[in-house]
Amino acid sequence: MENPKKQIILNEILFWKQNKLLPEQYCDFLLKLYTEGEDIKQQEDVSYKKSIIEKEKRKKRIIALLLILLTVALLVFLFLMTSYFFVAALIAGCIAILFIIYSYQFAKKHDLIAPILQVAAALLIFGISVKVSLVYFENNNIVLYSLLIANSLMWTITGIRLKLLYFKISGLLGLLIIIGYQLFFL
Repeated sequence: MENPKKQIILNEILFWKQNKLLPEQYCDFLLKLYTEGEDIKQQEDVSYKKSIIEKEKRKKRIIALLLILLTVALLVFLFLMTSYFFVAALIAGCIAILFIIYSYQFAKKHDLIAPILQVAAALLIFGISVKVSLVYFENNNIVLYSLLIANSLMWTITGIRLKLLYFKISGLLGLLIIIGYQLFFL
């Protein structure tokens, strides 16, 4: 059973058997046929668990990719929307709040999805604050820098309280970049 194609077929047959997609006699017959009479009782549980784990990982990757695409689309929508800025900011803000709520619910179950939701929410809040500064305080750089510092502080505090290294690093780097820009370029 070193053939990977044969292993894929066996995994599918085991999946059919476990989920009763085919009668058990048919599955047993197909298993005997593809294993050439070898006993696969020991392999059934291992192969089935591997196939389930692979499907769960694939599902998590797809959800993570969709969340990233949604965040990017919302940020683009937020910065391209000029006439109805308030509506775009409201939509992005509501989705950021939903991401934060769901990240706490998924934190224990899904190790990949929760950080993506947290980062997406932080980026949406960051985008909203920059857009508010650019729309309502167009020529006032003090408001823009204040909002950037507030976002960086929020990321740093969140990273410290929730013990998230990526928020600590991004918050501290943001503060260093803003302070460095203020000292050396202004």
